[in-house]
Amino acid sequence: MEKCVDVVEPHHVEEPKLKYERLANGVTEILQKDAASYFKCNCLCTFDIYSTLIVRINQISLDESGEHVGICSEDGKVVALHPRFSSSNYKQFVTGGNKLLLYERNWLKRWKTSTLHEGEGTITNVRWRANLIAWANNVGVKIYDISTKQRITNVFRDNVSLRPDMYPCSLCWKDNSTLIIGWGSSVKICAVKERDHAEMRDLPSRYVEIVSAFETEFFISGLAPLADQLVNLYFVKENSDHVVLFARPRLDIIQPLPEGFEEISSDALTVRNFQENECRDYRLEHSEGESLFYIISPKDIVVAKERDQDDHIDWLLDKKKYEEALMAAEISFKNVKRHEVQKIGMAYINHLVEKGDYDTAARKCQKVLGKNMELWENEVYRFKTIGQLKAISQYLPRGDLRLRPAIYEMILNEFLKTDYEGFATLIREWPGELYNNMTIVQAVADHLKKDPTNSTLLTTLAELYTYDQRYDRALEIYLRLRHKDVYQLIHKHNLFSSIEDKIVLLMDFDKEKAVDMLLDNEDKISTDRVVEELRDRPELLHIYLHKLFKRDHHKGQRYHERQIGLYAEYDRPNLLPFLRDSIHCPLEKALEICQERNFVEETVFLLSRMGNCRRALQMIMEELEDVDKAIEFAKEQDDAELWEDLISYSIDKPPFITGLLNNIGTHVDPILLIHRIKEGMEIPNLRDSLVKILHDYNLQILLREGCEKILVADSLSLLQKMHRTQMRGVRVDEESICESLSTPSSPLLFLTPYGLSDKSSRLGTNMAFAFHFQIPGVQFCNICSAKRRGPGSGILEMIK
Repeated sequence: MEKCVDVVEPHHVEEPKLKYERLANGVTEILQKDAASYFKCNCLCTFDIYSTLIVRINQISLDESGEHVGICSEDGKVVALHPRFSSSNYKQFVTGGNKLLLYERNWLKRWKTSTLHEGEGTITNVRWRANLIAWANNVGVKIYDISTKQRITNVFRDNVSLRPDMYPCSLCWKDNSTLIIGWGSSVKICAVKERDHAEMRDLPSRYVEIVSAFETEFFISGLAPLADQLVNLYFVKENSDHVVLFARPRLDIIQPLPEGFEEISSDALTVRNFQENECRDYRLEHSEGESLFYIISPKDIVVAKERDQDDHIDWLLDKKKYEEALMAAEISFKNVKRHEVQKIGMAYINHLVEKGDYDTAARKCQKVLGKNMELWENEVYRFKTIGQLKAISQYLPRGDLRLRPAIYEMILNEFLKTDYEGFATLIREWPGELYNNMTIVQAVADHLKKDPTNSTLLTTLAELYTYDQRYDRALEIYLRLRHKDVYQLIHKHNLFSSIEDKIVLLMDFDKEKAVDMLLDNEDKISTDRVVEELRDRPELLHIYLHKLFKRDHHKGQRYHERQIGLYAEYDRPNLLPFLRDSIHCPLEKALEICQERNFVEETVFLLSRMGNCRRALQMIMEELEDVDKAIEFAKEQDDAELWEDLISYSIDKPPFITGLLNNIGTHVDPILLIHRIKEGMEIPNLRDSLVKILHDYNLQILLREGCEKILVADSLSLLQKMHRTQMRGVRVDEESICESLSTPSSPLLFLTPYGLSDKSSRLGTNMAFAFHFQIPGVQFCNICSAKRRGPGSGILEMIK
């Protein structure tokens, strides 16, 4: 085969379906002398290649082995080209001419000749498939069934104006039951089907149905099937200034439809001397097993074959569709023979770089370069040359495959010169093993000399120190920057010993997080150490001690006295709760501080806790002037003297009297207050207060009556339950305990309400008692007697 790119002139911009090669290997030299008249697979016949044939060869037939060749010429003769043809394994064959003859070998190995058809002119084409023979003459196409020896159809020629010798019929079997007929410009697809037995009568057992028929723009020179599609070889005429010109033949792939077709692809073929050829000079033969299509003309033979994956990739690369080519090569790498995935990928990367799409080119390096370190380093240096190291930086290998440290350091230095943020990102993303850490630390330190307050560089330097396990240096930077990762760094690397002198800095940065961390790690940093560090920062000390007290009221007891002043200074709302909850707080000290600052509520609480309730009540009434609080205080203390003091203080103050009337009804007899009210004194809302007192009194009466009813009902219910329980039968035996002495009874008697029984009794009630009878002649149960007569009656009875 000779690949010939100038054979095809495509009529489309889409990818072609076929590729073409000109048949070589000596054929060209033969065709320069003689004209090809027929071609079968790899067997070529010319007009005068055999002396026995002096007319045009119409058809060739080969046996399955390819050794025996039969040639049929226009004069109806059949010539064997192999000396053993007469003794071959063929049992049947046909010949054409004016008659269609069937030759069959009988049991004596003699040939029997049968005429299948005659009388309609010259037979121009014959095709045999399985049990079906199709042939064409000037009238039409017939199909003969060998198995039933019946002709089953006659498909007439459509355009009778065309000369059949100039525009011969093309026949092709798609399968054992589908015949494709091309004649002139029409195509018919015929399906041979079995006839229903009910319809047979004298008809053949098979019939033909035309499943598709359509007209084309050009004249058909040959047909061949391609899966469910059709390959057509067209002869093309062009009219120019009333002169007929023969154009290039066309090879089209079409999709047959019931009433038309859809063109899939179309190629114009440049065959030698195409300007001199007629429609009958072209033939199309195909090899079913290899999907090869042979376009035969008198002076040229072109082979068309389906494009494989390599051809598809060639077309994609030619159209600069590199990404699709790379994908196709990856998907079908087992079927690709001429291309390598990596070479296609490199071509794609080069194309992207030429376009200036550096980011996409760098991203494709991950897939294309794989684990080839040499290719990686070459690409890195190429990107450095074009000033695009940043583009490739994020795609460099950092897993199992790693480049030389110098490569990564080169990229880090590039970022350090132009992009601090990008540099910091790479330091966070890249493992520290990729480069020499000390080299990068020194480079960052050099840049910090020019810009010592740059937070990005400082943070990055802290991360480098952390990786290098120089945590103290990293911690200093984080604290200086008040960085959020400082607490994580302390916990992760257990740096509590390093922060003992940095507690104030931590508290200034984030008080809540710092205190929580200190309290969670008291075993590593003691409370005394923290208090000592915060002695000059009382506001921070208060926050720490307050949280310590909330966690445990006893841990910081030695600092409770100091906390009184801290609460008074920085957090008065929490002072009173602290005084209430702390049992280690010195009350005298607290009272002194509260009185100095005139904290009345706290002073009242401390006075009451120290026992000076009257003074506390006096402060509430005189300084707070809050009758409700005074009444509440009196209720809490529940002291009659306090109520007397409260009434005495309020007797000349109408608002206080109203408050007392509204609230003391459940604690003090309101009559005591009402009798002491002076006549003529105006008391606000007196009527409402008196109504409330009466309402409260009625409510108390109702509550007492309700409680009494509940008590009586519960007592009766429990009494009935006890009676049922005592009357229930129980089992007693010798091991029973004396009810009087709580010791084993010997002798043991069982005393019941119905008399005394001996120890043979095994069943009694809860009213039966086993006891050690110590007083002879007395038969009674002291427990039952006591229950019947009341408390103490049993003992009196015993004494009697």
